[in-house]
Amino acid sequence: MIRAATRPLRPIVLTLIVMGAAGLAGPLPAQSSPSASEPLMHTTTHFELTVHASLADAAPLFGPQGERPWAGKHWDPQFIHPRPVHDEAGAVFTVKHGLYSAVWVITEFDVAARHFQYAYFIADLMVTTIDVRFTPLDRTTTRVNVVYTRTAVTPAGNDHVAAMTNDDKGAGKEWQEAIDRYLTARKPEARP
Repeated sequence: MIRAATRPLRPIVLTLIVMGAAGLAGPLPAQSSPSASEPLMHTTTHFELTVHASLADAAPLFGPQGERPWAGKHWDPQFIHPRPVHDEAGAVFTVKHGLYSAVWVITEFDVAARHFQYAYFIADLMVTTIDVRFTPLDRTTTRVNVVYTRTAVTPAGNDHVAAMTNDDKGAGKEWQEAIDRYLTARKPEARP
């Protein structure tokens, strides 16, 4: 088996790969070409949350497999690579987003550097990057900074980008509550 280099893909290289795979690297069809009157949306949303766990325990919660226990049943990544399934840089998986299927790539998965990054695309609609950075506050608390960047690739993607950006604005609170519930439920019962 040929093993790819373990160095993470860089965002610009990944964007070109993803766009090429989606057939977006070349000219868009005439009916999908952006016009001067309808620019394509590009948004950035940021939020922070505090995970009441060490960096070693908190960081894995933000990998696609690590999210499963707290993110809800709508989060069901289907891994293409690697097999057996585990979170690592270069992993490729799909996730259903309503009626659409998105192809995701983990571009950076480095606990030591305190940095994870994902890129995903929904063909003919949008490309998204998610940047996750961790700051240990003490031995039992980690601050997590999340930045979503969404770009429509066709005018039809503008509404999708707008709706998802609006959802992103409430994601910090939702994630905080879900992770808190998960961590509370998994704590061992205190012994008398």
